[in-house]
Amino acid sequence: MPHREDTSVVELAPRGGAVAAAPLVGYVVSVSGAKASGVLAPRKTQSDEVDAAMQIGAVVKVATKRSVVFAVVNGLTVQSPSSPPSPDDTRTIDLDLFGEMLIGEDGKLDIFQRGVSVYPSLGHPIHPASSEDLAQMYARPQASNIRIGSLHQDRRLPAYVMTDKFLGEHFAVLGTSGSGKSCTVTLLLRSVLAAHKNGHVVLLDPHNEYAAAFGDMAELVNTDNLNLPFWLLNFEEACAVMTSRGGSTAEAERNILKEAILGAKIRAASGAPTEHFTIDTPVPYRLSDLLAIVEDHMGRLNKAENTGPFLHIKQRIESLRSDKRFAFMFSALMMRDIMPDVLSRLLRVPVDGRPITIVDLSGVPSEIVDVVVSVLVRMIFDFAVWSDRDRGIATLLVCEEAHRYIPRDENAGFAPTRRAIAVIAKEGRKYGVSLGLVTQRPSEISETILSQCNTLFALRMSNDRDQAFVQRALPESAMGFIGALPALHRQEAIVVGEGVTLPMRVRFDDLPIENRPRSWTTSFAGNWQDSKAGKDEVADVVDRWRRQAR
Repeated sequence: MPHREDTSVVELAPRGGAVAAAPLVGYVVSVSGAKASGVLAPRKTQSDEVDAAMQIGAVVKVATKRSVVFAVVNGLTVQSPSSPPSPDDTRTIDLDLFGEMLIGEDGKLDIFQRGVSVYPSLGHPIHPASSEDLAQMYARPQASNIRIGSLHQDRRLPAYVMTDKFLGEHFAVLGTSGSGKSCTVTLLLRSVLAAHKNGHVVLLDPHNEYAAAFGDMAELVNTDNLNLPFWLLNFEEACAVMTSRGGSTAEAERNILKEAILGAKIRAASGAPTEHFTIDTPVPYRLSDLLAIVEDHMGRLNKAENTGPFLHIKQRIESLRSDKRFAFMFSALMMRDIMPDVLSRLLRVPVDGRPITIVDLSGVPSEIVDVVVSVLVRMIFDFAVWSDRDRGIATLLVCEEAHRYIPRDENAGFAPTRRAIAVIAKEGRKYGVSLGLVTQRPSEISETILSQCNTLFALRMSNDRDQAFVQRALPESAMGFIGALPALHRQEAIVVGEGVTLPMRVRFDDLPIENRPRSWTTSFAGNWQDSKAGKDEVADVVDRWRRQAR
């Protein structure tokens, strides 16, 4: 197709009816469904505005007789390049069509709308989208919203997410290690809570990163002040803590424990009605009653070799009761019914100026951390299910390092934790429970559960498997952004889904230093320049280690 130098600048009729000049990028040469391609104009006709439009993820437009169609740049190619490359080489551009402005009967452009009803024709000129175009496409939504940053294409334009869609239909923050996930989560939550001071957020923090980021607006829960009585465990969770996890006696131990727990609950009821009790009913009971029932049943046996499962249970419970690390679950005071207190603190009811609960899991013994997460997640959902719908408390649960709890392999991880999170993903929105997943390994997370997250914040990703995984989760209109994932700067992300009007590449707003999560990445260069460490410091660490005190 010959280039028409005299059309390097054409006139378009914007919404207001005024005539505006638009630089030329090229011409449409192919249209197929939601995709199109074009041949670029000669280089000597290019301006800075055209150069900016020839970038992956840039927005361009094509004027038709009845509309202006908008597209995202998805690829750039030199066809049969010369050696060395020549300015006369044919260059092509690949586009993903995503929206349009129709021309009304008065000859003026209507408001922007997603989807395309009038497709470009072959030979139609391609132009850069103007700041006015971008401002209209990414205008502040009428629905409740928060600002999170600015558009990559024009830093003067703010970027918004719609609060109810973003929270009510779940979200995920995905990105490689060091891409800024923790800062992104902090910015999102602080922005939401700044506009909604009576929020209810529970953040599972496996590395004690977030306490510094939220300060006085957070209720910090750790093993020093956590109360999670053993009787809150359901049967599966109790088995994971109190019985062997394998071996020839595991099944026998489960049967013994089931009967003992139900008997201990009935004993503790002291004559109160117990017909509604099940093995999973969260009512207080005494460990002493549990052990007494186990011993009583063991005494009924005639063969000594059958005492193995009973002894294993007794020894395990005694070990837990005497281990300081498990005091938050097995202390002597755990018989008291503190379930309303536990839930009130966890869910921030009343808020009292602290709308977010940060659960620091770094001090929880590794062998039961999955059980603790399972209990917390299950309690949040069960509380919502049994709440009066008219008086329910909308709650957001944010799971850091989500791949630990809901791995792609259904046989990996702790099954009760996986089920508890899966239930919230599938049914939580019906009961006012929202889910936020954060992971640096999106390809290792359950695709079924991630698919329930209808707003995605995709940060830098260099791993091909992760990119392919995210690509499957993105809508067709966002495919033009995929190529940018490995090249995103820190503090940048591709945002797609129900929480935003259109897929967009954003630069997040700056977080003040005092509101940033604490990074535990050690500087080897700096650390190895310091020669002040001595035996006293080693002795101090050993002392804290032995006392299990941070």
